Amino acid sequence: MFFQHFGSCRFVYNWVLEQKIKTYEQDGKSVSRFTLNTMITKLKEEHEWLKDINSQSLQGATLNLENAFTKFFREKKGFPKFKSRRNPVQSFSVPQFYKMNYDNNKVKLPKIGWINTKIHRRFTGIGKTANVSRTPTGKFYISILVDDEQELPVKPIFNEKVTVGIDVGIKDFAVLSNGEKIENPKYLRHSTKSLAFLQRRLSKKQKGSKNKAKARFAVSKLHEKISNQRHDFQHTLSTKLISENQAVALETLNISGMLKNHCLAQSIVDASWSSFVNKLEYKVEWYGKTILRIGQFEPSTKICNVCGFHNGKLTLADREWKCPDCNTNHNRDINAAINIKKFALNKQNLIGI
Repeated sequence: MFFQHFGSCRFVYNWVLEQKIKTYEQDGKSVSRFTLNTMITKLKEEHEWLKDINSQSLQGATLNLENAFTKFFREKKGFPKFKSRRNPVQSFSVPQFYKMNYDNNKVKLPKIGWINTKIHRRFTGIGKTANVSRTPTGKFYISILVDDEQELPVKPIFNEKVTVGIDVGIKDFAVLSNGEKIENPKYLRHSTKSLAFLQRRLSKKQKGSKNKAKARFAVSKLHEKISNQRHDFQHTLSTKLISENQAVALETLNISGMLKNHCLAQSIVDASWSSFVNKLEYKVEWYGKTILRIGQFEPSTKICNVCGFHNGKLTLADREWKCPDCNTNHNRDINAAINIKKFALNKQNLIGI
């Protein structure tokens, strides 16, 4: 039933995307989500097997496509693509009418019934959408969005003493304005040999064989381990930084542009700065803290944090440098973190608090 829901929602998503593209090409207009939902009823007459699927899950596919188009028009990138059955991650949503049984560790979904689960935690509040997903290693998860009906904490006033500047990097994952350096664990780099071995073994297996499936599972399992290690490290670090400070200052990075440097692309992906920043952004809301951002063109690395001298000759290879004006010896990353903090606390340099 899970796989039937995955396939049916994927089918409806692709069908709706096709209708929107055709309508725009012919009439120059876009079809609304509500019109498409009414068309799904007629689609069920053509494909009887769609009647075995939760109707709200099918309508959730149109909502997902609508959100994809909204993101495309706002950010001007990532035009919605047709979904493939070969995608290792499959999912469908259940907006309502599901039930939780904490005593017996079961969840009931419409059209599917009671399912044995390992419930991560009990929750109180208003249950919203439940999302069922399958990972590349064959694990199934049910994620439930819950409104706990609690107000977010009020953000306190912050000053220089309770603010920390963070300069993310490759050699060190993060350098703080107080001089502390957080070592970069480089989980992908340390697993490169194992990953290359498993991928070579996968490429030699016969297509469609059971051994091919086993080899593919081994590759997926290692990728999942690397991802879990990275998320665990980032969650631990982000919680620590938010708990110890009232405000966090960050530099806005053009990561998509930095990835064009093929010498550093793998290291940048391995560090996953965007994922780390996302964790900081929602945790400051949880704990009532503040996040500050400075522009990506601020010369935080090349300016002396003591006298303000601009060292235009500084290169990426220079890890230490001495200010010719005040004779202060600087560590490149610590100096950048201090400047990020100073720029952020200067109101004229703030970008979206």
